[in-house]
Amino acid sequence: MFRIALAVLAILPVPLFAGTLTTVEVAPNTYAIEGPFGQRDAENLGNNATFGLIVTDEGAVLVDAGGSYKGAAALDAVIGTLTDQPVKYVIDTGGQDHRWLGNGYWKEHGAEIITSEDALADQKARASMELTMLDALLGQEALAGTEPVYAGTTFDESYTLTLGGREIQITHPGPAHTPGDSFVWLPEDKVMFTGDIVFVGRILGVLDMSSSKGWVEAFEAMAAHEPAHVVPGHGPATDLATATRDTYDYLTNLRTQMTDYIDGGGDIIGSVDVDQSQFEYLQDFDTLAKRNAQAVFSQMEWE
Repeated sequence: MFRIALAVLAILPVPLFAGTLTTVEVAPNTYAIEGPFGQRDAENLGNNATFGLIVTDEGAVLVDAGGSYKGAAALDAVIGTLTDQPVKYVIDTGGQDHRWLGNGYWKEHGAEIITSEDALADQKARASMELTMLDALLGQEALAGTEPVYAGTTFDESYTLTLGGREIQITHPGPAHTPGDSFVWLPEDKVMFTGDIVFVGRILGVLDMSSSKGWVEAFEAMAAHEPAHVVPGHGPATDLATATRDTYDYLTNLRTQMTDYIDGGGDIIGSVDVDQSQFEYLQDFDTLAKRNAQAVFSQMEWE
């Protein structure tokens, strides 16, 4: 039984104790929980990302755990405004902190945690570094209770979960933003939760552990499902055309520009000047575009 029945895409006010999260119902009993753009801090508790919630009459499924123990509690507070159903499963879609460092909270509350084997390996490899970063950004008080807690259920390429008559397909298509990124597909409702495979409204970040080539392929695998609704890893719930413009087109343009630059004998120093100007509308463009160019140059040198 649900506390609030919402019209599709209705936006809800957020309780003060839930921090900076807002909710959107993208399909019946299926929600995007949207955190803010910007850096992780004590106000957002590491939840500077978008999460998902799938509600059934046998329990709920959370897509991504939150960026800290208290960040997970903030997500739970928002979930409590949407349903009385407990969270039975948490799907970690990747290895970034906001995808999994809230796992401890959910495990304490009885949830089963699911992730890809590659994401699990990435989480274990980077846990110490991520916690050190969060300690500097959030502070000890906001980070209190946060410890690495890992999924009890893992899979190689795909996993299907059925709860309350709802089929939930999880696919790890290969490396993208992080080595273990997965997307979560609801075939009946044509809703796609993409994790960090899609960024909307802000420029994506190509990290040392990212694969720009794999990211393009992961996006294509996700898009092949032709979702009607896309819940990105960062930014508001949207459609496939917008997701394509802000993520796929950005990546393919950067890789095309970099191919021409490398073929012309360019070096890493000048790679920052490849033309990315058509994407200046994306938030954080000035901060990340040149860094992305150097990262993609370094990757493409070895392809």
